Amino acid sequence: MAKNNHERRKHDKPEPPGGMQGRGGHPGGPMGAPRAKVKDFKKTVKQLIAYCKVYLPLIIIALILAATGAVFNILGPELLSRITDLVTEGLMSGIDLDAVVNLATILAFLYGVGFLFNYIQGFMMATVTQRVSKNLRTDISRKINRLPLKYFDSTSTGDVLSRVTNDVDMIGQTMNQSISTLVSAVTMFVGSLVMMFYTNWIMAISAILSTIVGFALMTFIITKSQKYFVEQQKELGKLNGHIEEIYSGHTVVRVYNGEKAAKETFHDINSRLYNSAWKSQFLSGLMMPLMMFVGNFGYVVVSIVGAVLAVNDHISFGVIVAFMLYIRLFTQPLSQLAQAANSLQSTAAASERVFEFLGEEELEDEEAKTTSLEKAHGDVEFKNVRFGYDENKMVINNFSATVHAGQKVAIVGPTGAGKTTLINLLMRFYEVNGGEILIDGVPINQLTRKNIHELFCMVLQDTWLFEGTIRDNIVYNRKGVIHDEVEVACKAVGLHHFIKTLPNGYDTVLDDKANLSAGQKQLITIARAMVAHAPLLILDEATSSVDTRTEILIQQAMDKLTVGKTSFVIAHRLSTIKNADLILVMKDGDIIESGTHGELLLKNGFYAELYNSQFEEAS
Repeated sequence: MAKNNHERRKHDKPEPPGGMQGRGGHPGGPMGAPRAKVKDFKKTVKQLIAYCKVYLPLIIIALILAATGAVFNILGPELLSRITDLVTEGLMSGIDLDAVVNLATILAFLYGVGFLFNYIQGFMMATVTQRVSKNLRTDISRKINRLPLKYFDSTSTGDVLSRVTNDVDMIGQTMNQSISTLVSAVTMFVGSLVMMFYTNWIMAISAILSTIVGFALMTFIITKSQKYFVEQQKELGKLNGHIEEIYSGHTVVRVYNGEKAAKETFHDINSRLYNSAWKSQFLSGLMMPLMMFVGNFGYVVVSIVGAVLAVNDHISFGVIVAFMLYIRLFTQPLSQLAQAANSLQSTAAASERVFEFLGEEELEDEEAKTTSLEKAHGDVEFKNVRFGYDENKMVINNFSATVHAGQKVAIVGPTGAGKTTLINLLMRFYEVNGGEILIDGVPINQLTRKNIHELFCMVLQDTWLFEGTIRDNIVYNRKGVIHDEVEVACKAVGLHHFIKTLPNGYDTVLDDKANLSAGQKQLITIARAMVAHAPLLILDEATSSVDTRTEILIQQAMDKLTVGKTSFVIAHRLSTIKNADLILVMKDGDIIESGTHGELLLKNGFYAELYNSQFEEAS
């Protein structure tokens, strides 16, 4: 309800400045892809570690297992070298099979234990990361309900959703893969470097120099390709925006014969996207062949240098075999480190956005409030109310009004007069800057928001239906509503006959396949308000989406609905509020006239001017 009310409010005040798109952290992608920027990397990492402190022992154990598994893999080439030497020496005098079997058994044991350790750490990290992701989503969900609507004035819904989905997923993926990969890669890199120098320093230097050449070339390509990735993302955003804009207004484009211009714009953007995407993808596609080149070039260098050393009896043939493996163990971690660093940057940016959201100022804690209205009589009073979405620009100035229980009060005025804003304040979606609002003599700031919302039922211009049966949509969040009450409400709004024509009647599921008109959707929300049995009612342009005949039917139903309820009706069509007990005419945040329909027409003031202008338009 708060969400729809917020959306409706756009019609009564200028749209506040804010982001129009979600800015979710994006996965690292190929090497060379642009990374999301992070403001304070160290602070964000500390926040993430603090958030995961419950799981830190498991994470540390998993990382130790990952490092140990890498160490076992590093020891493998040394044993293979010794096996090779035994086989080579035994070709002339006979192979010592027992020694070979013993070394092979140890080697198999090391590789087996390494695999087991990696399996265990993978299981542990997957468990931890999914629990952390679940906790983050839960905390964000709770946070949304504790945020004031003022926060959403400067933050788009898409941006919030992006934090729940993209950003949390990015954090989970990195924790599950990149952190353990980073530890394994560092261990593998340092370990293979140490073992290479331990085995033979000449071949170690040769291997390192051969890989440096390849990685220098790779770094050069990454630097050149990065600008094309940025350009690709930019053009992709333009293309998506153009498609959404054109297809959402497809009818208007056709009516004004704008197809040719739209196509030309599309092809222009599409061509630029093709050029940047081709260059970026071609250059990123070189990464894997380059990695293979680096490895193969290293094999060639090791073979040549090893052959020279072996001929001069400086090393055995087994050392060459060991270095063949060390080359792979040495080059592979370098690419893994680059990818992990890329992912960590993106994750830091995602974490920063998540923790920034979780750190936003919340609504005041109302657990200490004991005042409660279980069954309100319905008297409402506004005393010198002042409010502005921006503290320096008031929307409502010194507003005062008294509404008696059971009265039907209509609030009218031009766009931007403050009509819906007044309802937002009554529901405590926003807090007043001055004055107070009372229900049955009790200031609403002494009541909890939950208690206030229980006293109201609301029908908005923007209908909100969820995927569920018609019955479920009508009894939404209300306990103990029997089917007869649902039927009575639907008959009152003229919806019962239509529902009975559906294959499953009231059990028809409202989903993408449900073909309901805007008016029928509105009728369902009106029926929802009827079964709520709340003492106060808010109707915000409730009949704007229906035709004249349906409007008359709804008005009759509303007359029944408003009996015994204090009703606040916001309407632009003044013909719908002729029978209101009190009409408040607002302009520039103040009540400039009040009275019944007849009294206000006799005054021949601003209301009469509004009414006559609509009558003339209708004529």
